[in-house]
Amino acid sequence: MLKIADILGESVVDGKGLRTVIFFQGCPRHCEGCHNEKLLPFEGGKSYTPEMLAKEIIAKMTPIHKVITFSGGDPLAQAAELLQVIKILRREKPNLNIWTYTGYLFEEVQHYPVLKEIDVLVDGPFILSQRDISLPFRGSANQRIIDLPKTFATGVIQELRL
Repeated sequence: MLKIADILGESVVDGKGLRTVIFFQGCPRHCEGCHNEKLLPFEGGKSYTPEMLAKEIIAKMTPIHKVITFSGGDPLAQAAELLQVIKILRREKPNLNIWTYTGYLFEEVQHYPVLKEIDVLVDGPFILSQRDISLPFRGSANQRIIDLPKTFATGVIQELRL
């Protein structure tokens, strides 16, 4: 079962385009200054099976939605279940663009099978001393916006320049 704090039908701050955003409940990192502190505990949120969550995500999407974001908490703290959700979404909407935010570094999680199904990974813990609100789609300067298909194809981290 997945623990989900919220699902937003529309956002323009969690990646490029008009996005549906799924906020996962629970994060093991507890970064100082976290902007989603209420999502840190693994207790709380609503429980979903992967099938139920995929169905609810699709129901919130309109014909103009071609992009979604998994945020949190930390979606990769529930990586196996997230993979199941994404496989269902890809079957139903094969051209969907998927971004995922994580406090882990790519190097720590690159072996997770779910990463092969994600288009963009925003990685790295939030570091309060590096906070920079002028950066698009991230909170601190250490965080990277990684094009995962290109990264896996080349074997070298390929950051998106926005």
